[in-house]
Amino acid sequence: MVLANIDGGFYKFVLVLHIFCAIVGFGAVFLNGVYGQQMKVRMQAGKIDEAIGIFEANDTVSKIGEYFIYAVLVLGLGVLGLSDSVWKFSQTWVWLSIVIYVLAIGLSHGVLMPAVKRMGVLMHEMRDGPPPVGGPPPQAAEMASIGQKLGVVGPILDLAMIAVLFLMVFKPGGP
Repeated sequence: MVLANIDGGFYKFVLVLHIFCAIVGFGAVFLNGVYGQQMKVRMQAGKIDEAIGIFEANDTVSKIGEYFIYAVLVLGLGVLGLSDSVWKFSQTWVWLSIVIYVLAIGLSHGVLMPAVKRMGVLMHEMRDGPPPVGGPPPQAAEMASIGQKLGVVGPILDLAMIAVLFLMVFKPGGP
């Protein structure tokens, strides 16, 4: 049995793990905007504890998904190495997928994750602080601003994932 080519059992095993991690990791975060919308609805209805519950559940699932997303790159490089040079870094679909992945991880760590963390802090402040007098709580404006930022960054990350999926399936610049 050949292991180090695209017909080998070990190659196929690593490929299955790569695809599995992509499904679990990106699936865990792809619909985060739906959770965000549900949090917003609860907040507007004055149900802050429910909104925090949704936030915390989503945050936990996203953090688990994050590890699978990191494994996608590691296993993808393993698939590349085990392909017996059928797939190469010089092929457009390979290097472009890696570039998009790295940019998306940078956007996630640089913008998305800090914004989500701040949103959680603000939600807890609203719940634990004194009730507002004569208007919305002071955290509301910052939360709205963060929500707008997340409403832009989230879809960009979703499109990045779709672009990489397109590259993996159609393999432009491949054999």
